[in-house]
Formats: sequence, structure tokens, C-alpha cells
Amino acid sequence: MADKSAIEWTDATWNPITGCSIVSPGCTNCYAMKLAGTRLKHIDSRKGLTRDTKAGPVWTGEVRLNRQWLYQPLDWRKPRRIFVCAHGDLFAENVPDEWIDKMFAVMAMAPQHTFQVLTKRAKRIRRYLSNPDTPRRIYELVCDLVTLDDVPAVLLAPGIDDPGLMPPWPRVHLGQWPLPNVWLGVSAERQQEADARIPQLLATPAAVRFVSAEPLLGPIDFTKVQRFDEAPKEFVHALAGRFWTDQTGLPKPDPSWAYPGRPFSDGGRGLDWIIVGGESGPDARPMHPDWARDIRDDCKNAGVSFFFKQWGEWAPGECAPRMQLRTERGATWFNEQWIFESITPAVGQSLHRDDAPDVYRFGKRDLTRTLDGIEHNAMPEVPA
Repeated sequence: MADKSAIEWTDATWNPITGCSIVSPGCTNCYAMKLAGTRLKHIDSRKGLTRDTKAGPVWTGEVRLNRQWLYQPLDWRKPRRIFVCAHGDLFAENVPDEWIDKMFAVMAMAPQHTFQVLTKRAKRIRRYLSNPDTPRRIYELVCDLVTLDDVPAVLLAPGIDDPGLMPPWPRVHLGQWPLPNVWLGVSAERQQEADARIPQLLATPAAVRFVSAEPLLGPIDFTKVQRFDEAPKEFVHALAGRFWTDQTGLPKPDPSWAYPGRPFSDGGRGLDWIIVGGESGPDARPMHPDWARDIRDDCKNAGVSFFFKQWGEWAPGECAPRMQLRTERGATWFNEQWIFESITPAVGQSLHRDDAPDVYRFGKRDLTRTLDGIEHNAMPEVPA
């Protein structure tokens, strides 16, 4: 867990739950999995969560609740954007609902922060957030938590010494559902993952919905991702808006919910934010620059916030940090696959990078975060 983070789109990470399992190609070079099986393998929060293979450490599917970190966001007075479970997945198969409830209760008790929840388990996040029993359980859990000795005293109003007293309700987000300080996102590395996960996300009640297309391993056309509909009269894609309560087969807000809130309507929004990034690390796979450009352009046309996180290890020739007289690795996208080659300049000449191959391996440290010379750092506009 870290009060500060090097991840460009967040301020801090919060890891009460660690451990995961591989579910799609984007997991292959997971940095959290590699760390859990190498540098952190003897630390209690990571011990036994991976197994050694010829390809390196791999998640076992075991998950762990690290209770010592559960309430840490409540100690942070200064507002932060907090990436939830950066070293796991809050909605992984083996994470019980009771653990998820505890974390949502903490998020409800920390309205000064914005929590960014990112998952690959889109069906489960929809079921959990759409269940009318969920806000009731969280409400009751918050009421119980503030009476426990291990909850930080920061929850208490100034001048109140009795930990059995409830904090003032304005400091707790339970008057709305979904929680307005929780952003929900799914990872999508290729079109097939986008097609499977994004409709589930768009059918989930959320204050903000986002997609992390990182590592971007293939082209994604977000305008081809259709939302759930019984018999749509016209095509409705992921960047357009619909009310989640209008969609067939999903529960409608229940006025009998026993908590001080009101039914949710998102004003008909689609996705609010898309993050794009290439892969880093020794086994990094390339990202074609046109894949990032197409998403950028679609976001601009639809008024969706776009964040370009990184190139990763590979980038187009115009991003070269310097001209060098040495052999370099290049990659060309042809016939739906990457063709790799080694390129050596002629004696006395510098390497010419204006044409093919599409990308070169420069290494992440030598690259900027610019796409066609511009940094894209847009954040979603939070609805009032």
C-alpha cells in the first residue's frame, strides 16, 4: 500500500486484498504477479500467492485480506485519488462478498477521497452493485464499524471522545447509491475483452465508469461495443449514453431499500473516461500507434475524457529519444500479428526511423508520454 503512486492517473494505492488469477492475455506480464513471486514473495501479504513456472511466477488464485491496511484511507486527511487493489482484483473469484462489503464501507466513510476500482470481472461487479441488498449491508456495516476499537479515531467529530458515538453523517457517503466518490472501471486489452466486459460495466450503477485499455494488445473500436438492449431501434455504442435502469433483465431501484438514499439515475451517460497505455517490462508486447490514435479520436468526437498513460517499451520512430549508431529491435504489424526484426544502420549512417517498422524498442525510461507530440491527461468530469 502506498500513500503516493508512480501511476500517472492516481495519487495513492490501497491494497487490503492481494492475490489474483490469470483470466485473459492482458494478465500474462502482470507487474503485481511478478512482484509477488520475486521481490515480495517472502512478505506476509504476498507469501504463497504465486507458484514458480518456466515462464516465471504465476498467480495461484489464492487471495488474502490484509486487515492492517483496511482502514488506512481514513487516516489520510488530504483528498486523494486512490487506486483500489493495485496488486489484486477486488472482484476476483475467490474474494468473498464480505471482504468487498468491508472495503465499500471504508470508501463510504471516506468521502474526501475518490476511489478508483478497476476489475476484469465485469459480470461480478454488475451483480454486486446492482443487488438491492448491497447498499443495505454496507449501511449496516458502517454503523457497526464506527463502534470498533480498531477504527481510527479520525472518524469521530472533534470534541467527541466516546468511540461508541456515530460520526456526523455529512462525513459518510450513504445518502446516495452508487457511492459518488467511487469510480468503477474494467480492463480491456483487445476488442474481444471490450465486447465482453464493457456492456456489463455500462449496466452497472456507478458515479463514473472508465476503461483501462492497458496493455493495449490490439485495436479496440469502442463504437462497435453495444450496450444491453432488448430490441434496439438504433445502434447504441459504449461512448453513447443510456439509463442503466432502462436495460432489460436488470433490477430497477427498489424504494424499500432500508438506507437513507435515493434511486440512481446517471443522466444517460456512457463511458466517462478511457485510459490507454502500452506494456512495459522485459517481455513487453508492442502497441501500434494507430490503435491509440483511433481511441483518442473517438473519445474526442464523443466528448469522453482520454488519458494516454505510456508507450511502454515500444514506440514509433518519431518518439526516438536520440539517434543512435547501433542495432535496434523493430516490429511491424502485418496480417494481424507482429513481425520482429533487428535493424542495423549502414556504416557511417544513423538509423532512419521515419518509415516501417511501425515501432521500435526504446525502453520505457527513454520515452515521453506524448501521442503525436501532445500529452493527454484528461480526467472525467464528476457529475454533481
